[in-house]
Order: sequence, then C-alpha cells, then structure tokens
Amino acid sequence: MADSDQKKSKIAFLPWHAINAFMLEDFKLEVLKDVLSGYDSLSSDQRRTLNSHIKRGVKIPGFRNSIAAPVSLKAKNAGEYFEKNADFVVSVLDAWFTIYQPLGALVFDLLTGKNWQVLPLEANRKKLPGFLPQWPQEEQFNYLVEEFRNQFPDQQDYSDNQISLMCVWLSGRLPYELVEKSLVEEAPPSEED
Repeated sequence: MADSDQKKSKIAFLPWHAINAFMLEDFKLEVLKDVLSGYDSLSSDQRRTLNSHIKRGVKIPGFRNSIAAPVSLKAKNAGEYFEKNADFVVSVLDAWFTIYQPLGALVFDLLTGKNWQVLPLEANRKKLPGFLPQWPQEEQFNYLVEEFRNQFPDQQDYSDNQISLMCVWLSGRLPYELVEKSLVEEAPPSEED
C-alpha cells in the first residue's frame, strides 16, 4: 500500500450530522430556511436530492407530501431529520454553500491566507465521508470571525454564525479536538465527479 493510501486509511472522520453538536438551534433553523427558500439558486440535482430527503424523512402534519408544505413548516420539521441523517446534512450544507458562494470565496481567501489546507472551492465535498475532527487551537471561531471582519470590512452583512459555518464547510473540519496547527492532519484529496 502506498504511503498516501495508508495515510488516508488512518484518518478518522466524524459523520456529517456531528455538526449538530456545534450548531445553535436558531441557526440550524436559519440554514434550513435559507436552503429551502433558495431553490432557485440550486442545481436540479441539488433540488432533487433535497426533495427526496424531505419526502422520505420529514413528516409534516396536514401534508401527505411534505414538499408541498410552506418553507417555514418544512424547515421547522426538518430539524429532527437534520440531527439524524448524515446524507441530508451534507446535502443541506452543499446547497447552503451554493447559495452563499460569495461568502465562500471570501472565507476561502481568509483560510488559505492563514495557510489552512483546504480543498479548492469547486471540489465536491459531498464525496468526503464526513468532517475531520481536528481544529487548530490558535484559530478558533472567534479569532477567524474577527480576522474576517478585519480583512473584509465592507462585508459586514454576514453573521458570525455564517462565517463560522463557512469555515467548517470549506475546511471540512469540526472543532472536536483542538490541536496545535502544525499537528492538524491534512484532508485527503477529494475525487473528481
């Protein structure tokens, strides 16, 4: 087995739905509303995947077909499914990233400027098995948000939570284990579509 194959096999990932331990309920609802009301910004594949998940996993009283429910009801009732289904989580996060691509470009510049090893913006992060559990202790969310605000003073419309979530999505990491930056494992390269 080649060295890179051995390294890949040793890297541990947290399942996508582990993000729930790091998201406030109000922000999770906001993300779900953004995605479910932002269908016009999504590809047909993204819409189809989300609709399939909602139809299969989100039960809304009074609606035989959950897709027909108003966005606010879908978002509210999708929270429980979001907590349990890793495939739904990664589909929601991928759609959220599509909607917030301008923020993604800024956060990408921020992270790469701080020498984070991140996949290119166009990489398909859904192909990864989940989140890497290590996060540099020197660069926690408060620090990254402050750096974002300093580096992009004309971009104050984004909330701290949005900036933090974009850092999580682009880095493919959750702050489950805080380590020195030099000890952070690199993400394996994603496979191309």
